[in-house]
Amino acid sequence: MIICIRCNTKMIEKCGIKVKGARYGVVLTDDEDKWFGGRLEEPKVAICPSCGEVSIYLEDVNKLKNQER
Repeated sequence: MIICIRCNTKMIEKCGIKVKGARYGVVLTDDEDKWFGGRLEEPKVAICPSCGEVSIYLEDVNKLKNQER
């Protein structure tokens, strides 16, 4: 359960992100210099039904935690 940082309301989880005018989505990477490598996963979005706050998150952070830098 994700709680809104602005108004402490339970957020609606597992929403998506769509880029207007593009056929591809948003992918997070652990290194901004890597174009195709280092991809983590597609982000999810939680939206607050009370104030409209949007929070972008990863469902599984294990891949990020396992990265050695």
